[in-house]
Amino acid sequence: MKVIFLQDVKGKGKKGEVKEVAVGYAQNFLLKKGLAVEATPKALSELKGKTKAKEKEEEENFKEAELVKEKIEAEGFEVTIYSKAGEDGRLFGSIPSKQIAEQLEKQHKIKVDKRKMELGQPIKVLGYTTVPLKLHHKVMAKLRVHVITD
Repeated sequence: MKVIFLQDVKGKGKKGEVKEVAVGYAQNFLLKKGLAVEATPKALSELKGKTKAKEKEEEENFKEAELVKEKIEAEGFEVTIYSKAGEDGRLFGSIPSKQIAEQLEKQHKIKVDKRKMELGQPIKVLGYTTVPLKLHHKVMAKLRVHVITD
């Protein structure tokens, strides 16, 4: 019996896959628990439509990420953060990715989730730092952060 998996089933199939399984297994387990539906022509066309919609959405997200990358990597684009520092250029405290994300939104109206910033350690010194941003699984951008004293 052909079924379309609605959820991942360990050892059998992943969500959205169409596979041939034993009739008893399909009727008594997969269909009963709502893990799969029978692969009728109507269900297959619905799956095809959902797949196309998902691909279109993925393409839009990719294009949007490319546009944001172009803005961020433009000449002269930087995020300026004011902080207190000692005479040797070391900050009192540090600047985490959350603070960088807040300043990016405040200064340039670009909203980026702090978890997309691949900042290994918080910034602890004055000057310029390049922070890699993962805008999309195919798009990486480099954000310049300038830390200065008040």
